Amino acid sequence: MAHTSASAGALLRHVRTGRARSRTELVALTGASRNTVSARVDELIAANLLEEGGRGWSTGGRPPTLLQFNSRAGCVLAVDLGVTSVDVAVTDLSARILATVGHPIDIADGPVVVLAEVDRLAQQVLAEAGLTPADVCVVGVGVPGPVEFSTGRPSHPPIMPGWHDYPIPGAFGRYECPVYVDNDVNVMALGEIGIGGSIQDVLVVKVGTGIGCGVIVEGRVYRGAQGSAGDIGHIYVAQPDGRTVVCRCGNENCLEAIAGGGALLRDAIAAGLPVTTVRQLVELAAQGDGPAIELVRNAGRTIGTVLAALVNFFNPHSIVMTGGVARAGAPLLAGIREAVYGRSMPLAARALEITVSDAPDLSGRVGAALMAIDEFLDEDSVQALALLHGS
Repeated sequence: MAHTSASAGALLRHVRTGRARSRTELVALTGASRNTVSARVDELIAANLLEEGGRGWSTGGRPPTLLQFNSRAGCVLAVDLGVTSVDVAVTDLSARILATVGHPIDIADGPVVVLAEVDRLAQQVLAEAGLTPADVCVVGVGVPGPVEFSTGRPSHPPIMPGWHDYPIPGAFGRYECPVYVDNDVNVMALGEIGIGGSIQDVLVVKVGTGIGCGVIVEGRVYRGAQGSAGDIGHIYVAQPDGRTVVCRCGNENCLEAIAGGGALLRDAIAAGLPVTTVRQLVELAAQGDGPAIELVRNAGRTIGTVLAALVNFFNPHSIVMTGGVARAGAPLLAGIREAVYGRSMPLAARALEITVSDAPDLSGRVGAALMAIDEFLDEDSVQALALLHGS
């Protein structure tokens, strides 16, 4: 059996994700000596990241002392920034929401205006949770565009005019802690797999104003070389009628320009449907309106054609649909499944599950918190914290 690292960070991750609940289980999981594991655990307890609980089941000797992650060791500011609204939450270190607030914004107002509003909402949720800026140990932000993850700066985001290369982390200087910024779909993908994580390979596809894909490889977000992995909204899609549609990015026939929320609304208005927003179109489809259902199903087929190529290439365990258009549910899924199962190789699609998110409203906030927590509690950071308190 291959053993894993026995660093303080690795041991903390095992307890945090529920893979181990005692020193004995950590020894079995890592293959490290009991003395090594005990010393590291003592460091983590001194750093206030682990705490001892009750007794576990005995397998013959003395019952083991149970370990649990101290999720109250600090708090996280989680920001889910959308095109038309923002949600700000404060969570504990297990991404449990302690207080949250949502507010309409217009992302096109630019970073100075929007981030000032985020700062106001952040102070509001902290006050509501009875916390202060000093309690915040890490900030996580999801934004609706490509982000260079190493710097937290958006890179030529098509639906965020005025945001290119803006240093978003600098807007959270009052908290004097690390700030991590990622694309909203990567953040939602983490929110979907949750705190316990998953060792599976998953595609989380957000269909809203834009279309994006969070790529989860063995339970971790795959960001690619520069952080733009999963930007499927700008994959070229040929139209059967030879039609060309210019996308916001300047190219023609991008998936987003044909099957995204804006495209659906445009086609619905052209077809004479009584709608002025994507939400109204989705509601019409949910109520059984024939033309609305057909529009949504066709969008599903178009999205499914691109996803079929990804399934053949990546062979995921599952695809989870989320975002405003995904609320249409059955008709969208029907179109996607028809194209994916029809065009994927039999082996790649044999056990593939395609579902709609159970909690699309929460996954952005929870994911932003989890992204921040994962970075804050990475092996190097935890090692530093443990050594600081162990010395």
